[in-house]
Amino acid sequence: MANRTVAFEIKRQASPDAPAVWEKFELEWRPGMNVISAMMEIAANPVTADGHETTPIAYDSNCLEEICGSCAMRINGRARMACSALVDNLEQPIKIEPLSKFPLVRDLQVDRSVLFENLMRVKAWVPVDGTYDLGSGPRVFPQQQEANYPLSNCISCTCCMEVCPQFNDATGFVGAATIAQVKLFNNHPTGKVFKEERLRALAGDGGIQECGYAQNCVQACPKQIPLTNAISDIGRDVMVQKVKDWLRG
Repeated sequence: MANRTVAFEIKRQASPDAPAVWEKFELEWRPGMNVISAMMEIAANPVTADGHETTPIAYDSNCLEEICGSCAMRINGRARMACSALVDNLEQPIKIEPLSKFPLVRDLQVDRSVLFENLMRVKAWVPVDGTYDLGSGPRVFPQQQEANYPLSNCISCTCCMEVCPQFNDATGFVGAATIAQVKLFNNHPTGKVFKEERLRALAGDGGIQECGYAQNCVQACPKQIPLTNAISDIGRDVMVQKVKDWLRG
């Protein structure tokens, strides 16, 4: 009986300005095989299915257990994590492409720094710099901890931004991940000192008003973060803040 094999088709591009080409690879099947382990094997021995040597595949990965968010790519047309995409659950040939909403670096690598720029824009951090003594941390009740925990699971994979029809150059929409982090830090007893500034940032260009509520983000999120709930809650808070600012006028 012939050994079982797995077929891959990978979109390659040596640089942002280079032409895109598809290369086919074939690997021997192994139990529990996932896409990122296949990428590692192909990168270590870059020989196409027809026996031609090629350059090693460029891709991002780190933790290999859906924690770091770095191995996000399009697999059979769907934005997802390559480390948790099991080969046995995928239709062959398995087609692998880079995320399409971000500047290409090479092959499957893209520049997702826009997410971190957006997080800086909304001050997505707790303002503790060590220059003053805050004393004991404020008490957080279990109910609030349970509400905040799902929001803290974001791994910055940008899958929600990839599938969002509103995330594009025309709108400059910050995306669901950034909005969810605003809710997380606004809920934090110390982090909420920047609450008004965060809400004002989301009231501006590319802010929450750009969301079309397509809900694609919820379907794509690998950590099942309640993104649409966060968007609804922050949308209300932004409107309340705008009214307060108008009254202060």
